[in-house]
Formats: sequence, C-alpha cells, structure tokens
Amino acid sequence: MASWKQVEEQAPELAARARAILEAHRHKTIATIRADGSPRISGIEAAFEGGELTFGSMTASRKGADLARDPRFALHSAAYDPPENEAEWEGDAKVAGRAVSTGSVDGPADGEAYRADVTEVVVTRLNEAADRLVVESWREGRGLRRVERE
Repeated sequence: MASWKQVEEQAPELAARARAILEAHRHKTIATIRADGSPRISGIEAAFEGGELTFGSMTASRKGADLARDPRFALHSAAYDPPENEAEWEGDAKVAGRAVSTGSVDGPADGEAYRADVTEVVVTRLNEAADRLVVESWREGRGLRRVERE
C-alpha cells in the first residue's frame, strides 16, 4: 500500500487537489466497519505529517475498536453546498485505505494514533462550465483516471 508521499509522487496534481480540500476544513468523516460488518460513520480530524496522512481515535472509542478489528477505512472531506456560482466549487475528496497504528497518544484526550496506507484517492468536482461532474481518481496498482459525467 502507498503512503501519502507515494500518492503525491504518482499523481501530484490529484494529491495536491485532494489535500487542499481535506485541509480546508477541520472536521471530516470516516467510515469504519462494525463487528457485524455494517458501516459506521464518525467525525474525525486528520493531518498530513511527514509525508503521511494521519488521524487518531480516543481511548475506548467504537471507531478505534473498529480499526483494531478491521483496519479498512474511508475518509471524506467536509461536505458543504457549492457556492451560488457552482463552477467555483472546489469539490470533495475521499481517501480509502488501511489504518496502521503508530502508537498511543497522550494529551487532553488519550488514544491511538494512525497513519493511512492509501489504496484510493478520489476528487469529485464540476468542470469549468459547471455542466458536468468530473471524477478524478488514483487507485493503487491502476494509477490515475478521470471521468466526466453529465
């Protein structure tokens, strides 16, 4: 699996666009897998540090228990409505992969720290005319792809 730095090397424009969208707002959502196999959505903060996408979970959180059992996750940027001029909408970003524990976090909220082994990055936005949806994606082993939809 790829580190965030490797995604930046393989798909620099997409990685830069995704990172800018993810960093534009503090709060994001993360999907994990519950013990029964159903999805769980949780709020989360994430950061880019030393070429890695990182995040954490508080001690005894359900999100942390999910990741300990099954490390697969999907991270989504903050969702907001496009501006009145929809061509100005930056879009949204999604990152999927596996969470790898990097140890305990001590601080105001104790917990577990993770780095992302990235398998997929997707940015969804509108084209310049705002009449087509543009989906740009990078997937491990497949590389970069761009699709426009009406």
